[in-house]
Amino acid sequence: MTANKRVLFASVAIVLSTGVGSAAWAQSTTSALASTSANSNFARDRSVAVRDRPHPGYEALGIPMGAFVAYPKLGVGVERTDNVYASSARQVDDVIWKVQPEVIVASTWSRHSLQAFARGNISRYSDFESENTEDYTFGATGRLDITRRSNVTAGATYGRLHEPRTSSSSPVLAANPIEYDNTTAFVVAGREFNRLKVSARVDLSKFDYHDGRSTTGVNVEQDDRDRTNTSLTARADYAVSPATALFVQISGNKRDYRLGKPAVTLIRDSDGVEALAGANFEIGALMRGEVGVGYLRQSYDDPAFKDISGLGARAQVEWFPTELTTVTVIGSRSVEDSGIVGSSGYLSSNLSAQVDHELLRNVLLTGQLAYGKDEYEGVARNDKRLTAGVGATYLLNRHVGLSVNYSYYDQKSNGAAAGGDFKVNKIGAGVTLQF
Repeated sequence: MTANKRVLFASVAIVLSTGVGSAAWAQSTTSALASTSANSNFARDRSVAVRDRPHPGYEALGIPMGAFVAYPKLGVGVERTDNVYASSARQVDDVIWKVQPEVIVASTWSRHSLQAFARGNISRYSDFESENTEDYTFGATGRLDITRRSNVTAGATYGRLHEPRTSSSSPVLAANPIEYDNTTAFVVAGREFNRLKVSARVDLSKFDYHDGRSTTGVNVEQDDRDRTNTSLTARADYAVSPATALFVQISGNKRDYRLGKPAVTLIRDSDGVEALAGANFEIGALMRGEVGVGYLRQSYDDPAFKDISGLGARAQVEWFPTELTTVTVIGSRSVEDSGIVGSSGYLSSNLSAQVDHELLRNVLLTGQLAYGKDEYEGVARNDKRLTAGVGATYLLNRHVGLSVNYSYYDQKSNGAAAGGDFKVNKIGAGVTLQF
């Protein structure tokens, strides 16, 4: 076997996605100081989560490239779903074959850091070929360490993605999944002054949706969903002890849709604000996390749309009942953009819990349960969804990993513009190779 072929080997980790907004929470609360010093009042590192723990003998070594190391990976899997179109009226099953290539290149510098990645996700349906998709994403992130207690981090990504059939914004009559381009960029800077830590962050996200086709060949217009979202977040943390810090965080956002008057009847441009106060804490080696509550408001330029306001909340708590088990609870309440005609947006409330257990050094088990509720503005509709999943990962060695997983999705929608009730069951297995 040649060296070029050997770089395809990989290990595996199961991640069950429930769509509860955990990524958004992680982005908004990520510390501005990516490398907190050991004697910092804001270090929360007494315990290591199961998914983050080193597994000697089962970790990828990578390919040295001077001051960088490349980590190539290739995943191949199969999945069976009992509801391809996420619909109660058109419930059909199919087998899906998936190929997921990935490569990450990371620096090995003692100060500063630079990382780039590229990944793809190719899906092929056995019977319903119109559902075939090819997603890809690439990007880079860098950190400049100005001093031991201050740095600047910036990053950007670009992706060609598709909207899952379970999404409330996915057009029911579309013959194919709707594709879109997503470009993101961020800059975050922070400094720590003994008990005080301050940070500021700017985020930009651009969405460009591609028109679809109905089953009868009619154009399914999506240009009215194209938009650019920008946000600015300022935050201050004050350490009342080495294990507890209080914080205040204020975020402002602007959402600009590409099509304006008179191109569309209703304009969904808006400005929003979110103010949170809470605590960041660590209770010995047993628990750590962050909880924030406050107020949020999204104001729309079109007088036909009412403002969306109310309680804002974001939380993430990790509990370590044993060294081999991690329980993660994530909650959020936010205003999201809607792709439904006549609706400006919706208030989304989500709560999830995930349990990761290291049965053996090379056997990881995962269980996840989540609940979400979306309350729409402009149309009479409320959605409630329950998701659950279990999975297992078996690492054979540094190069090969096997995985199995099962997921359940249950949505109930009510109101005059309801999207319908449906359930989706999926079961899958895969092999991941990396070097």
